Amino acid sequence: MDNKTLSIISYITLIGWLVAYFMGKDKADNLLKYHLRQSLGLAIVSIIFNIAFTIIALIVPSLSFLEFVGYAFIILWIMGIINAANGALKPVPIIGKWFEDKSSFVGKY
Repeated sequence: MDNKTLSIISYITLIGWLVAYFMGKDKADNLLKYHLRQSLGLAIVSIIFNIAFTIIALIVPSLSFLEFVGYAFIILWIMGIINAANGALKPVPIIGKWFEDKSSFVGKY
């Protein structure tokens, strides 16, 4: 697979991220490294928010509507996939800037 395809796959669950990381590890270009960082950051933030909102909803049932915030992460994932498909090194809105220089194990881009 080429790096553009692996960049897209990296956004599809953590298993997709692992597949993209290990298959593209040796031939990774700037596009793949960038989107590996973005998708990993998005997955981590999504999991943390999901756990936090679930706990809040269990403690205060009237705030159970907060679980709908999870749909915002789906929109961010779609935007990341679109950026990867277009070959753009554009951060995911809201949280993408945080992860541009993180995850040093992915490599410098």
